[in-house]
Amino acid sequence: MTMRLRQIFYFFLLGMFVGLSLSGLIYWVITSIWFGLTITSWYELDTPKLEADGLLQHKTTQGRVARNHLTGNLGRTDVASVTQWLAPIVWEGTFDSTVIDSIYKQQNITVATTVFALGKYTRFLKDFLESAEEHYFVGFRVHYYLFTDQPEEVPNVKLGQERYLTVKKLPSMNRWQDISMSRMGILEKLIKDELASEADYIFCLDVDTKFHGRWSVESLGRLVGVIHPWFFDAPRFIFTYEHRPESQAYIPAEEGDYYFTGAAFGGSLKDVHHLTKTCREQMNIDIANSIEAIWHEESHLNKYFLHNKPSKLLSPEYLWRDISMSSGYVKIIRFSHVAKNNAEVRPNL
Repeated sequence: MTMRLRQIFYFFLLGMFVGLSLSGLIYWVITSIWFGLTITSWYELDTPKLEADGLLQHKTTQGRVARNHLTGNLGRTDVASVTQWLAPIVWEGTFDSTVIDSIYKQQNITVATTVFALGKYTRFLKDFLESAEEHYFVGFRVHYYLFTDQPEEVPNVKLGQERYLTVKKLPSMNRWQDISMSRMGILEKLIKDELASEADYIFCLDVDTKFHGRWSVESLGRLVGVIHPWFFDAPRFIFTYEHRPESQAYIPAEEGDYYFTGAAFGGSLKDVHHLTKTCREQMNIDIANSIEAIWHEESHLNKYFLHNKPSKLLSPEYLWRDISMSSGYVKIIRFSHVAKNNAEVRPNL
């Protein structure tokens, strides 16, 4: 009887050991999968561009950077740096510029950058271009595409090596809202007709802005949105989405993740072409129905991002409200709107 009890006791201990071992194994597998997904999301390693250029061997190096990010050696604990769908949110302190620069240097990329300067907005071109040459994708090939109704007002700014500027003439427009909403169709056509063999990524930026710090390859991704500086720390009910169901930009009050600015967005040519095409089509439907979204193309952009999640988000460092304003979360201001009198520069105010 004693021997029988001893055998039962030994089997019990063995069962406990096996059970705990299996539990530990299951936990390790789950956390490894989650961790791997986070690394892949953070650096978007498995993109066609990386595969085509044979750069996937850098997965270990990038994985180490991501691991440091997650464990606190390279990261932020005061802000969210990953979305619910595991897209990275880029803040100062969440990337290693030396590592990521060295990876993209091997890809020989070209970044197309569009800017619109119509009417009195040409006055902002000099500061925009000069500050971009100092801070924007320094050391990488950049091609600026400037749309303006006054080519003669484009300043003569010295560009660095492998930096190019193409000026494209547009007709003048009577309403600033029309200028804003026409951009999507113009960008769609530019990507389709000219950029397919000319660039790898594109960013679409407002001209009444200025660079103050690094904006480089850490911002690249398949589809990139910039969190609006007025709403990055606001609750959803404050977001100025279009709430009228009659508009194609309509977002119900209970939906929405972030509020994105229309002053800066980008990504791969394929994804930004799809974005601009969709927004242009939705705006045309609104025009046919005699409705104009509350914040024009920005409202349609937010509707698009609601259903087509950005693969990377840029924090408000990448479009701050005003260089004179500060926030405890924003450690560096990379890019900001400049102070201006809207009533003086906009044609119909």
